[in-house]
Amino acid sequence: MAGRSLVLAIDQGTTGTRVIVFDEDGLPVKGAWAYREHKQVFPRPGWVEHDPEEIWLNVKACIREALERGRIDPGDIASIGVTNQRETVVVWDPRTGKPVYNAIVWQDRRTARIVDWLKSEHLEAIRGKTGLVPDSYFSSTKIWWIFDNVPGVREKAEKGEVLVGTIDAWIIWNLTRGSRDVLTPERSGAHVTDYSNASRTMLFNIHRLEWDSELLELQGRIPEHVLPLPRPSSDREFYGYTGPEVSALFGGRSIPVAGDAGDQQAALFGQAGFKEGDVKATYGTGTFVLFNTGRSPVASRHGLLTTVYYSLEPGKAYYALEGSIFVSGAAIQWLRDGLKIIEVPGEVEPLAEAAGDTGGVYFVPAFTGLGAPYWDQYARGLIIGITRGTERRHIARAALEAIAYLTRDVIEAMESDTGKRIEVLRVDGGVSRSDFLLQFQADILGVTVVRPVVYETTSLGAAFLAGLATGVWKSLEELAGKWRAERVFKPKMSQRERERLYNGWKAAVKRAMGWAREVPWAYGYED
Repeated sequence: MAGRSLVLAIDQGTTGTRVIVFDEDGLPVKGAWAYREHKQVFPRPGWVEHDPEEIWLNVKACIREALERGRIDPGDIASIGVTNQRETVVVWDPRTGKPVYNAIVWQDRRTARIVDWLKSEHLEAIRGKTGLVPDSYFSSTKIWWIFDNVPGVREKAEKGEVLVGTIDAWIIWNLTRGSRDVLTPERSGAHVTDYSNASRTMLFNIHRLEWDSELLELQGRIPEHVLPLPRPSSDREFYGYTGPEVSALFGGRSIPVAGDAGDQQAALFGQAGFKEGDVKATYGTGTFVLFNTGRSPVASRHGLLTTVYYSLEPGKAYYALEGSIFVSGAAIQWLRDGLKIIEVPGEVEPLAEAAGDTGGVYFVPAFTGLGAPYWDQYARGLIIGITRGTERRHIARAALEAIAYLTRDVIEAMESDTGKRIEVLRVDGGVSRSDFLLQFQADILGVTVVRPVVYETTSLGAAFLAGLATGVWKSLEELAGKWRAERVFKPKMSQRERERLYNGWKAAVKRAMGWAREVPWAYGYED
């Protein structure tokens, strides 16, 4: 039925691409969604890549499928919002639209040695300007690696013959390619990013909200002209309109591309986390915990990151403290694809419940190192406490419990940094469908955990941002009224049991830390 104001959200994640169409009430339109996985490329131990062209093909396929399945009239689509796996880097030729190399994924560890040097020589300069702890996780050293290792790319960058960006910039450029109505018309597509994504590159000054020339020079002599134009996450000055290729999916209509945010910032926005002190945890490939600190960036003293949360006007932003946990849902995927002890992810919860406990087993899923609050890029995965009585159900339970333990690590750091006790944790993401996990999370934290009606709050946040820019929604207060709780989990575990289990976890983490430094040859590092 024509006459509705709908928003289409593109959520490009680490393992796949999701498109969802939302209505004026902030609810998914029945049937109007699609999801496609893409290949994970592991050229060497510790290296992780994606094919950017495969990702773009999946974006288009998901748009087409979501519109068809939901029987959406293209005339009802008011705008498009984009959210994305952050830190992952693409370098491409704007004349051909072809990447010069695979996307280097946020999980990739190939630049660990460069990061060691940055930590030893430039830690305070980087942390002071960016709010980040130097790590291979972020974008800058990935760009540096491509410039130094892919023949001809540095020379092309200096001449302005390539573009560089995180996945959101790649998608927005392709969405708007061929349109004249873009913020950067000389690029043939809109070469833009939002402040939240820019803040994850280790090249962006979060206080001035602009690329930092000193950091660009320090981290590989990256020319600023190849980087996207940093913009607010939602603004009446749209990034651009869909070009001919994409407009064809909407019956020839040009649709405004009007919202953009990194996936974790979008998730907090979709959780209506607009008040200072609001906290959410997104359980996806990794777990990411964000604490809204308002207009002021808070410097962490306990291993957290200071990051841009969102912006609704040029030159101004809201900030967050973030704890980035690299592996959570990916551990479940590994149980399926690596160990093959399950066939589908849904088997994990009944296995965990059947175990009763882990039989003393702890699973530290440090496949690509440990993020906040440890920041040990040399940590590696560990399963400890195995006996002859250990079965697959114990390992399945330990995998779910690990997600909750890692989240507690971050929550405790947030409380220390802010001096505030967190009483309620809002949760989302695919793994939050597990009632077992959320009850254990409430138990091990001793706080209330709330799951919303819309699990995919990352997509919802992207929709909210695009809808604000195009007038589908008028204010943050209106958006807050759209948020609804689906289930509340209260802690049931005794304090004594909680601390006993958590102390065991801390002991397991100690044994996982630094392992790749002990055997560097096994992980592609030089001895």
